[in-house]
Amino acid sequence: MIERWFPCAEVSESAGAGWGSGNQERNLFTWFAARPSAQAKAAVLCSLLPWPDDEAEQERLQTLVQEAMTGRYAAWKELRDSIAAANPQGASTLDPFSGRGMIPLESSRLGITAYGIDYSPVAVLASHLLTDFPFRDWTGEPGLPFAKEGPLLRSSSDRLLADTKAMIDEIARRLDESLGSVYPRNDAGEYPWGYLWAVGIPCQECSRIFPLVGSYELIRARGKHSAQSYYVSGQSDGSVRTVVHDGPPLHQPTLRNAILPTGKKAKGKSAVCVHCQHVHSLESHRRLVNDGDCTDVLLLVADIDAAGSKSFREPSPADIDAVADASAALRTEPPFTPFLPAIPAEEIRPGNNNILGPSIYGARTFGDFMVDRQTLYYVRLAQTINKIGQELTHAGVSRDYARALSGYAAAVMVKKLRRSTRGARFQTSGGSRVGDLFVNEGSITFSHDSFEAGLGEGPGTWSSISANVMAVLRNLLADERGRPAQIERGSATNIAMRDGAVTVVVTDPPYDAMIAYSDASDLFYSWLKRCLHSLWPELTMTSDPYGAQDKDLEIIVKRQEGTGKLTVKDHRTREHYDKNIQAAFKEMRRVVPKDGLVTIVFGHGQPEVWQRLLDAISAADLVMTGSWPARTEAGGSHGNAHIETTLTMACRPAPPNRPDGRKGTVEAEIEAEIKRRYPDWERWGLAPTDMLMAAAGPAMEVVGRYREVLDARGEHVDIYTFLPLARASVQRAMAVDVDSVALESFDAPTRFALWWVRLYSRDVQPKSELRWQALAASMELDDVRPLVPDAAKGVAFTRSSDFETKLTADSPVIDVVLALAAASEDGLDAMGECLAASGRSADDPFLWAAVKFLADRLPHGDADSIAFTRVLRAKAGVGAAASTATRNVMEALSRRELADRQGTLL
Repeated sequence: MIERWFPCAEVSESAGAGWGSGNQERNLFTWFAARPSAQAKAAVLCSLLPWPDDEAEQERLQTLVQEAMTGRYAAWKELRDSIAAANPQGASTLDPFSGRGMIPLESSRLGITAYGIDYSPVAVLASHLLTDFPFRDWTGEPGLPFAKEGPLLRSSSDRLLADTKAMIDEIARRLDESLGSVYPRNDAGEYPWGYLWAVGIPCQECSRIFPLVGSYELIRARGKHSAQSYYVSGQSDGSVRTVVHDGPPLHQPTLRNAILPTGKKAKGKSAVCVHCQHVHSLESHRRLVNDGDCTDVLLLVADIDAAGSKSFREPSPADIDAVADASAALRTEPPFTPFLPAIPAEEIRPGNNNILGPSIYGARTFGDFMVDRQTLYYVRLAQTINKIGQELTHAGVSRDYARALSGYAAAVMVKKLRRSTRGARFQTSGGSRVGDLFVNEGSITFSHDSFEAGLGEGPGTWSSISANVMAVLRNLLADERGRPAQIERGSATNIAMRDGAVTVVVTDPPYDAMIAYSDASDLFYSWLKRCLHSLWPELTMTSDPYGAQDKDLEIIVKRQEGTGKLTVKDHRTREHYDKNIQAAFKEMRRVVPKDGLVTIVFGHGQPEVWQRLLDAISAADLVMTGSWPARTEAGGSHGNAHIETTLTMACRPAPPNRPDGRKGTVEAEIEAEIKRRYPDWERWGLAPTDMLMAAAGPAMEVVGRYREVLDARGEHVDIYTFLPLARASVQRAMAVDVDSVALESFDAPTRFALWWVRLYSRDVQPKSELRWQALAASMELDDVRPLVPDAAKGVAFTRSSDFETKLTADSPVIDVVLALAAASEDGLDAMGECLAASGRSADDPFLWAAVKFLADRLPHGDADSIAFTRVLRAKAGVGAAASTATRNVMEALSRRELADRQGTLL
């Protein structure tokens, strides 16, 4: 099915929200770039279902898949039966880049044998929690030694939920016993919600310590709640005092934009001493922190009452003493094993400044990310999870069940880490809360002032995070059906399976340089090793010289950034990526039958990356036979890239003994194949923009009929050459008319502009789409940029008021019509001058067809749509005005010529 049809519209719609977004699955465990459930499910279904010859049966299967896009288990029995009928030997799927397991999960939910492989041990743990443990039968397990007796549980899901909750509660109880002395209660006898900290540096003028604070706002005024703020005041003895007050901030924070003596704004945020007002440049205070010439300063304590109202106060003497006690206790914590010290000593790989922000500010290990008391908290938390896991096996609980319960507890810890460390900024937007340490999906931030969640209630605390995880797990286990996936750690370049072992491969490989998965998750890894080393000993095994996750075979392109001697060349280059992604595709081809299917989900904004991907697919002796777009990313941020549309691509092992092909022949076959497919695409309601991307499949299928494509001189032709041709073929197959004038008959710039408006009207598109369209039109990007300039977060069709051109007899039609629209506000004479300058006749069919097309296609109420309508209504007058303008020009030329002659005679 996936080679001929895919529910593009339904996937795009379902991926945005609800069950199809995958948000519930994503919230169980922190990982990156989760594939939306709708797309994962559709990819699995369409890869396993057939495409029968009978049109009625085609429609039946299409209807089933469309129904499947309405819910997690929609059309479950019918789909299972249809897949079983199409695969009498049994169906199985493999994802060798499984990540958190979104694709294996959808196979598991259908009761299909699913295999998942990932190189990151953190991802492997996440996959087990999502795709394996929920589907196992745990009803035969003995009761937990600390679980309270309850009603008879009806199912394995009930059992897993109840025992996970019991374990989480037991962890909370033991943490209270272990850490209560370093988190003193407030006057009401309750634990505070948390604590606001800042990094303090010595002033380079007066030598006194002052904290680096980016904002003095604590609570924003909202409804009946008044605002609350604070400021830091320098004291005569050289200390600082934090003053809390009602209302908005009264002073500027110590980290702020400063004005240099020259009157120019200083680069970045400067640090201003609260004692003597000396200004420290960004380079100056960053150097002090990076060199370790700094200290952590406790600024405020945050309390929260039973109603959830938050308030802030200065630290009490007991609070100050507790901080010192925590630092002393941390220095005496025993190691977890002879090879695992209490405080993570795993080093930050040099050149990681762009991924791990704390490395710019002095952090050299993953144990440097927190204030001492927060580090102590995680040491004790890891000890507690590990110890309880051991107790469970001693109490007769199976090792697998103990691994599962410990794993879910570790998931809470990992999610809590996102609201911890010096990257957890205090935020006031949407209520006072703790910020996420990820500035996007791939980079950990650093903040000079950060928030430490305590033992009490409130955002970022164990009780809050665990309640969220339990809610997610409860939702995922509701109506759970299927079978456990088989998850392993390994490399996609060396799959431990025999030839032809699985029915299909469905995978979502890493997207070039978008996310550095292991670097971004090494913080989690360093703590997971400590809390799971007894039951998950494989987590502790690594050959990485820095003690973090292995990266030798990680298939990404690693962006480098470092300072001075810390800059080292990383092996994860483009050459590394291309070589290993090709090896992975070869392995995928090997483990499916000789006529099997490899389905690849991929998204990237750079045509050059697509070229390299297609080269890797071809070099692996795979032939793309289908490609289907879906807007699954909503312009989301992925590391340093922004994408909206991903392609789900079907590939087959290349047939043996293929002949060589000629470029002209292949181009003709592509044109014919797309023309043949177009009626089906139109019948199924594919949007023109979807057709452009779907055209890649049949184009590559045609190219794949040949071992190699040669040009007229016998030179090799890169397969990527045919992608723009495929897009252009869609345009021709659509036979677009512009007011009865064929689009193909316009000049190239006008054809490009009208086609762009036909596809996107005034909508903003990613810059990558402009590159694709320019390639399809065989035009240089610089030539089309004036027509489609930059807009907010992308590009959009130009506005006539912004378009600049000098009209001549050689001007393309689009230049003339835009100039007419711009001149229309100035009246007939101005429009007539434009037409006269272009040298076009008043009844030029191309000119007026383009004007009418743009008036109709641009949004109703758009200024240019109104302007083009105005031009149309004045068509007769414009012609007359042009004649007048031409006559005036000619008369002026005659007068000038006469004057020149008179001057010569005199």
